[in-house]
Amino acid sequence: MNKYEMMFIVKTTVEEDAAKKIAEDLKSVITSMKGEITDSKDLGNKKLAYSINKEITGFYFVVDFNATNEIVSELDRKARINENVLRHMIIRLDEE
Repeated sequence: MNKYEMMFIVKTTVEEDAAKKIAEDLKSVITSMKGEITDSKDLGNKKLAYSINKEITGFYFVVDFNATNEIVSELDRKARINENVLRHMIIRLDEE
């Protein structure tokens, strides 16, 4: 398994509790497929550097995890189809 970091931004038009539920749903993809979450951060509501779909703020989340390529593909798919996720990015971390 490789180390990855995912950052995603959830629309502020949803309630904060709903944004946390979206984050939990995405994290459950990792754990249900035998991945391991090493760190999870809720960075809260922040102003975006530029507007995305007329949104100027968003709830930021960062998740560090160990996973296989199949898990990363499924996580990427789930984030893409969720209309409340404004942007997401998954990067592979270097082995230390």
